[in-house]
Amino acid sequence: MKRVSCIDIGTNTALLLTADLEPESGAIIPVLHRQTIVRLGEQVDQRKLIGEEALRRLVSCLREYRAISEEMGAQTVIAAGTSALRDAANREEITAEILRETGIAISCISGEDEAELTFFGAVAGLDDLPETFSVIDIGGGSTEISMGSLGGVEESVSMDIGSVRLTERFFVSLPPSQSELDAVRMEIDRVLCASVLPFFASRESVFGVAGTLTTIAQVSQGLKHFDALKVQNYPLGYSEVHRLLEQFRKSSLEEIVALGIPEGRADVITMGTLILHQFMRLLGVAKVRVSIQGLRFGLAQKELRRLQGRA
Repeated sequence: MKRVSCIDIGTNTALLLTADLEPESGAIIPVLHRQTIVRLGEQVDQRKLIGEEALRRLVSCLREYRAISEEMGAQTVIAAGTSALRDAANREEITAEILRETGIAISCISGEDEAELTFFGAVAGLDDLPETFSVIDIGGGSTEISMGSLGGVEESVSMDIGSVRLTERFFVSLPPSQSELDAVRMEIDRVLCASVLPFFASRESVFGVAGTLTTIAQVSQGLKHFDALKVQNYPLGYSEVHRLLEQFRKSSLEEIVALGIPEGRADVITMGTLILHQFMRLLGVAKVRVSIQGLRFGLAQKELRRLQGRA
């Protein structure tokens, strides 16, 4: 058995999974989860640079994650950066600074690698999986959709539509104006229509990961605080997503926070919900099964396969 820490460094959040890997049984046994909103992608869409304040937030977070990992006895720390890091012209300087400050080496992974790792991570440990299914990952900087089976990914796409990126680009304030909503809906539809045709084949079996999905599942159940047991595998219906979108698009930031949504996510949840809504509407997806897993579980699974000699 090997204990590892896997860190998913996204545009809005940094997620930590510490888990025990059992090569003989093929099991991934979670020991600890942490989530920190770092907003690494702040203004990256516009400036193509990660700023000093965002870097400091990430350094502080990763120092804490490193200390937790050592305290928990993790033998290896694996970290992957996604959309914000991919888009930043200064990503090499950022990763070098992180390595100096925290001792954590970050791999900047491609959108395709992110989609594949998330695909397998989302369903790791789940039973009764259909032969073909899709996974949608709505992040802060990008959205990935993958389709396939446990045997492998058949189709995947990474699109530059994310909750932080589009909020910064289209919304001036909350609630947004009708013209702002109309403009961003057109942009989301344009990107989705160019990419989603292959995924009609698996629209009956869709899993969703990342903060937008888990937050919507939380709020839809009337929960003021995140409850992993109630959110994991929750069947999120289109009517619920539509109802929440109608509520969010008329709400101020303060009203959204009052629903139990953390401040670091409250300002982008309207956009994330809109992306999910348009995806479900365009493909005719009746429900999405929410997974609290994702990229960090995919990283753990990749390390497990390496230990098994199957990488």
